[in-house]
Amino acid sequence: MKRVNKHYNVTGHGNIRKPQGEQESRKKQKLVEIHQALNSDPVDIETLRRAAVSEGGLLTDEIRRKVWPKLLGVNVYDLPAKPGKDARQDHKDFDQVVLDVRRSMRRFPKGMRDDQRGVLQEQLIDIILLILKRNPQLHYYQGYHDIVVTFLLVVGERMAVAMVETLSTHHLRDFMDPTMDSTKHILNYLMPILEQVDPELHEFMQRAEVGTIFALSWLITWYGHVLSDFRHVLRLYDFFLASHPLMAIYFAAVIVLHREKEVKHCDCDMPSIHQLLSQIPQNLPYEELISRAEELLKCYPPTLLEKRAAIQPRKSLTISSFQDFQRARLQQRPDAVLRRQLQKRPPAELAAVEDAAATESSHLVKMAVWGISATLGAAALAVAQTALEWAPEFLLQLF
Repeated sequence: MKRVNKHYNVTGHGNIRKPQGEQESRKKQKLVEIHQALNSDPVDIETLRRAAVSEGGLLTDEIRRKVWPKLLGVNVYDLPAKPGKDARQDHKDFDQVVLDVRRSMRRFPKGMRDDQRGVLQEQLIDIILLILKRNPQLHYYQGYHDIVVTFLLVVGERMAVAMVETLSTHHLRDFMDPTMDSTKHILNYLMPILEQVDPELHEFMQRAEVGTIFALSWLITWYGHVLSDFRHVLRLYDFFLASHPLMAIYFAAVIVLHREKEVKHCDCDMPSIHQLLSQIPQNLPYEELISRAEELLKCYPPTLLEKRAAIQPRKSLTISSFQDFQRARLQQRPDAVLRRQLQKRPPAELAAVEDAAATESSHLVKMAVWGISATLGAAALAVAQTALEWAPEFLLQLF
């Protein structure tokens, strides 16, 4: 009988867990690197990108609130005003947005009271409609709310507006055309990736005529709609925000490749394979798949796939704007500099910004309290409320 190394074990997600001391050492080193990158002038985006992609991602929501804006080039000291109700007036997508948001109950923390969830759902509606109103070239699609709610829960209302607006005009831009043609074009990259890596699997799926529609909800929601564990959603958002805008389709490819044996054991017909693939297992080895997806993009970039697979040429606003988007991110100043610039604003304007920031901070603290309450119960809520009175910053670090 083989002796098992007691210092290693396999997590529930199929990943090998490293010794506790090594894990903690790597986390501390990552935190130091993130802190240094955020305080560099200009901000060291490449280091932040590596931190978001590497094992464990950005570790906590507190760190995400600092790094996500930098990955999107958002100035947290120059955020849009809090959404009002005026965007709801006569908006063509109002009814559909409300319907989708009302059906999104499972995207909120388990155990959250109805009235608390209702407040967030109203904010979610306002954020979506404000972004659409400010950007009439963007068209709402079902599943967009699954992306927006992720940002709302992590960064709060005003920052969510700024970040999702940037995301919508870049990474998500092709999904927000008046038709599905651009979205179908992105999906068309899936099969060529499979063909390059596993020709036999590709041929099997081609014979079954399964197509790529099984991956549609994965792609347009960044997997937020199909993963039940919010931690997994956040891990993928770290990855996607730090990557090429087509990374979500490469991740779809590695999921299919990971399930290759299951696929080949199916009957070779569209209904059987579609049914299998449309249900994502919740215990995927996420870190392994993230590493593989990044490697596949390096080996088979979109330009190479277009040539080899003869993908029908189409102007992609998402892809064509990415290089300019990357260059713009490299010129960001650290928050300390942005804060000093804010102090030079006229007093009335400065007061308005500070009031809005205080409101946003209060919202995030409440989210922390709700999360702790839902997870640990009434006793923890009492402790959290006490902490809220004297150490709100500490409380935020816990959640």
